[in-house]
Parts: sequence; C-alpha cells; structure tokens
Amino acid sequence: MEINPFDRLRIDAERSRSINPNIFRAYDVRGIYPSELNEETAYKIGQGFIQLTKAKKVAVGRDMRLSSLALFKALTEGIIAQGVDVFNLGEIPTECLYFAVAYYHYDAGFMITASHNPPNYNGFKMVRKRRRMIEVVSGNKMAEIIKQRNLPTSEEKGKIIGINIWRDFLEHIFSFVDVKKIKPFRVVIDAGNGMAGKVTPLLASKLPIEIIPLNFKLDGNFPAHSPNPLAEGATEQIRKEIIKKKADFGFIFDGDADRIFLIDELGNLIKGDITLLLLAKYFLKKETGKGVTYNVVCSKTVPEFVKKWGGKPIRTKVGFINVREGLLKNDGVVGGEVSGHFSFRDNYYLDSGFVAFLILLQIISEAEKKVSEIAKELSSYVKSSEINFEVTDKEKILNKIKNKYLDGKLDYLDGVTVEYPSWWFNVRPSNTEPLVRLTIEADTKELLEEKKKELTALIKH
Repeated sequence: MEINPFDRLRIDAERSRSINPNIFRAYDVRGIYPSELNEETAYKIGQGFIQLTKAKKVAVGRDMRLSSLALFKALTEGIIAQGVDVFNLGEIPTECLYFAVAYYHYDAGFMITASHNPPNYNGFKMVRKRRRMIEVVSGNKMAEIIKQRNLPTSEEKGKIIGINIWRDFLEHIFSFVDVKKIKPFRVVIDAGNGMAGKVTPLLASKLPIEIIPLNFKLDGNFPAHSPNPLAEGATEQIRKEIIKKKADFGFIFDGDADRIFLIDELGNLIKGDITLLLLAKYFLKKETGKGVTYNVVCSKTVPEFVKKWGGKPIRTKVGFINVREGLLKNDGVVGGEVSGHFSFRDNYYLDSGFVAFLILLQIISEAEKKVSEIAKELSSYVKSSEINFEVTDKEKILNKIKNKYLDGKLDYLDGVTVEYPSWWFNVRPSNTEPLVRLTIEADTKELLEEKKKELTALIKH
C-alpha cells in the first residue's frame, strides 16, 4: 500500500508547516476534507501517534464517510512505516473501536469519523491502553508531536491484518440484558445513513422486536437528514413514520452511532437526561449506592431521582470525557449527557449507543407503560434546549452574568451556573467557536419564558 506523495512528506520539513493547527482539539482531530484534513496530514498523524504512544499493535476502524477510506490508507501507511502492525476493523461504529482495543488487548486504536458533523468533515478519535484502562488520546498532544519535521521510520514495515469483531462484540453488548424480558414491540429505527445501518441488522435476529428501518443504507452524503439527531428537522422523518406505522416507539442514532435518542409513540424526542434516568434506575436496582454521572446542563431531576433510588449523583463538566472521568473516580456505574452519549462501567467506562439501545428495550418492556408516560413521570420541570449566542467577548458576558445574579447560588464548574428555588440556568463558553451556550430550567413554562427573555437581553446587549 505504497503512497509516494507521503515519502516526500517525510523528507520535506517545510511541508509540515502546511498542517492546519485548528483540526487538533482537546479529545480528537476533526476538520473539513480535504482543505483542513487530508491524506498528507493523516500520514503524519499515523507516524506521530506511534511516536507518542509507542504502540506495537494498533486497531483502526472507519465510518462510511466519503473520505474515510482515503484517510484510512494514508493513516495506516504512516503507522506501518513505523514498523507497527495495523488491525483493520473495517467499517464500524465508534464503540466497536473501543471494544476491540479493550477486548483483544491492542496497544491503541484509531476511529476515522467526524461523528455527527456535516458530510464534508472527517476526523480521528484516538485511544490507547494503559494499565488495563482505555485512555482517550488528546488531539492537542498529537499536534505537538507532528510539529517535529523528520519523524523517524522503521527499516521493516508493519503489516495490515483484517479482523472480524462482530461475534465477540454482539456477545458483549447482549451481556447487559436478558433478551427473554424484551417484548415484541414494533420499533422504528432511524440509522440516518450512518453506521447504525450496518449494526442493527446484526441484532435483529437475536431480538423479538419488529424493526421498521429508516435510512439503513450507508451513505456519507447523509441524504435523509443531518447526521446530528439534534439538528433542526432531523427527527421529522422518524416522527411521521412512528405515527404512520403505529409503532410503539423509535430510536435515532448519529453518524457514527455512539449517540442514541429515544422517540416516544407520539413522535416526540425524549431528552437525553431523561433517558439517563431510565438507565440509572435500571442499574441502581441491581447495585444500590453506585454513582451516576451527569453534566451541568442536565435537568435537576437527575440528582433528585438518583438520590431517591439510593444512588450517588456525580455532577461533571459537559463532555463525554468528563462524564467518563466522573465514573472512574467516583465508583460510577452509568453516566450520560443531554447530547445522547451514555457511558457504562462494564463497557470499559466508555460510551455505547447499542448497549443503551438494548437496555432501553428491556426497561420499556418491564415498565408496561407507554414511553410518553414513562418520560412524563421523570419530567418534573420545564427545560429549554441549549441556546447559542455568537459573541465577541465570552469573558465579558460571563462577568455580566456573575454580577447580575449575585443573589443566587453560583458555581463555576463549567461556565457559570446560577440556581434559585424555582429556576436555574447555566451559561458556558464554547471551546472552539465564538459562542456562549445558555440552558434554563424552571418550575413552570411561564417562568422559563420570562427568564429566557431576561437572559437573552442581557447576553445580547
């Protein structure tokens, strides 16, 4: 798998200066293909990753994006040039990369994906195994490594070895549930032309449910709708299909299938923090006293119910990595976010859309109620979706808020959170864009709307 242009990259120090620094982020690498992230950069990242991790066996998987195969060829050429073997997992959802590294004891792994970003994006999620634990590799660390102009290569190249993980992966995720307890529901599943379209058919023969498929054909153009289920209009198709087919409920996945959302029988999306509560109750029934992690923009119903069920609520910053750290450090069993990421202790403390999918099937089966009724019982307050404001000075906005709401209970775990007896809000700055993000929750819809107007005026003026 020789790619001559990459040989020139190795010896031409000046070329390394053309790598776009903006693609390197706190937890991954992501950018527009090919203007920001291309084959030359991928080759260099492959080289640099081995220099950083000292890995000898690296698993690599990719999603169905149009540029993923080209980036796979370039990335793996950079890895094998270091004398390191690549274990090719093929087209997989992100969680399969995590599983493979942990289960087969590879030293490290790459997932080629841009998750829920638009079709012209791609990227790398990177992990390594350290002392029996899977660790996420920072994109920023990669940026530092590949600044070196002439990374060394090995005289003897590594090999690329094909691996089929499906039997072991399915056995792993099904270990979380008792299939006999799952009822024969009619369930609409929207794969959004992403990786869920490949995996869901593998589950179908093992489940008693009738699956009504939407957008199962893998297509990196994402013709049906945005690969982000929270994007405007993304759930309209599944809403109509659930009502038309009189389905019991539905699920929608994001592009790389690590995020999942439950849709009720009326076609309404159940917010991620309410879904987290369903999962928390399931685990706390089995293990009272364990920790449940949630982030600062989750509803306050989360800690209230977790305490009621005998669990320990653990509040974290926004971000899957932070939720995972909360699990690791606080004897946690499950964690989640409004964004639809759900992490599980027994899944190597990593997130899985398909583990959540199977557990939710069992939870709903045992509840013997409609999904809308289950969700209503856990929705004690009225909460806004996240509102984004474009600003020139994020710090100035945060200071204005701190000064205006001094009479409330303030904390600074992630941005500014202010709590009052009948409402609370959080304003946090984006790490990558000139934005601040606002979340509000109140006891009533009227109070929510009043406070939304008040805060919007403060942020905009």
